[in-house]
Amino acid sequence: MQAKFGRLSFLVFFGAIVASRVLMPGQVLAQDAPSPVEPPSWVPASQLPKTPESLIPVELQGSASQVLPAPWLLNDLLPGQSKDTTKAQWRDGEGQSKNILGFSVPPNTATRMDWVPSQSFSGLDVKTPVLVVNGAKTGPTLCLAAAVHGDEINGIEVIRQVMFGLDPAGLTGTVIGVPIVNLMAFARNSRYLPDRRDLNRFFPGSANGSLASRFAYAFFNDIIRHCDALVDLHTGSFHRTNLTQVRADLSVPSVSALAHDFGKIVVLNTPGNPNSLRAAAVTAGIAAVTVEAGEPLRMQKHVVNEGVVALLTLLKKRKMIDHSVFWFEPEPAFYQSFWVRVQSSGILFSQVKLGAHVMRGQLLGTVTNPITNEQATITSPYNGRVLGMALDQFVLPGFAAYHIGISNPGEPSITMPLDTEGFED
Repeated sequence: MQAKFGRLSFLVFFGAIVASRVLMPGQVLAQDAPSPVEPPSWVPASQLPKTPESLIPVELQGSASQVLPAPWLLNDLLPGQSKDTTKAQWRDGEGQSKNILGFSVPPNTATRMDWVPSQSFSGLDVKTPVLVVNGAKTGPTLCLAAAVHGDEINGIEVIRQVMFGLDPAGLTGTVIGVPIVNLMAFARNSRYLPDRRDLNRFFPGSANGSLASRFAYAFFNDIIRHCDALVDLHTGSFHRTNLTQVRADLSVPSVSALAHDFGKIVVLNTPGNPNSLRAAAVTAGIAAVTVEAGEPLRMQKHVVNEGVVALLTLLKKRKMIDHSVFWFEPEPAFYQSFWVRVQSSGILFSQVKLGAHVMRGQLLGTVTNPITNEQATITSPYNGRVLGMALDQFVLPGFAAYHIGISNPGEPSITMPLDTEGFED
């Protein structure tokens, strides 16, 4: 009896130690744990010094939404230089001020400011909150963006928890968080801008194009060009859900290194839509990945927790924070994937769960005609894993129902179809 009691006491003690190290201040991992609130030490943007005019080229003064040359950026890595931050040697010592949106954010400072595009948006209120935590030590600048599609809200909460949990005194480098990029769509519970365009198909944008193109141009130049790496958070679209995953162009060394640092979550190799925020950033020399997690129009606590852990793991492995985070080596990447589409109309009933490992020929779901009671089966054409799937609903022929990451290297080569339906980013 004493031996059993001793083992029980040890397990309780060990559990308490694990909890104390994982659930540190600013790390909200348990579903029912309280969320961090904005610390009183955060400095209002109105109290920050303005960016010295001597650092702003004359042609840019009063207009931030131009193509920004290197002197304005003041980053340790500038556009056109190598973005492989695994090889970058950051200067030791005290941090440096971060100049962004007309303000100079001193080291060891956290602030919230508003981004107002300087392009012509007459009659539209698009003041977008931007959170900036500038560390006490010099390092890279990581940008976190969410709700580029206004109906994708899991990423909003992920960024809130990460940003308000950061301690600038213990941060190396700068983290810039934009929880709601597309406020105009978010306010309408819509994926799209008021002009019915998908913002994530117009980057890097144009100063003289459509509303979407102008918005993308301003956001890309005012904020993204200040960053050395970007994580763009998304969810599934059109009544679909995604397993928490990183999507990255693994042919780019700096992007591959960034994807590796997320720890034990699925990685899918794909360059993304060429006019997505992620692809435009990579083209500009900024390492960028997309994190896909969960469903649109829902706040899913377990999905948010996975996203928070993934980003804290990234910050830890990039040596930007010293929090004790339990992370694991990444899972093998999926280099190919395939959408399984239904061939008949009816009500979809899935027989597999998100994230399930499936075999070629395995039943994925059925489609039942509610009028004739005819039933059609959907099977997997490949060995792999269910990375995304449609929720049970009424479907028509051609509807994309299951996204299979192909794991068997012996499978025949597949050319991934061009993303014309918004399933990718």
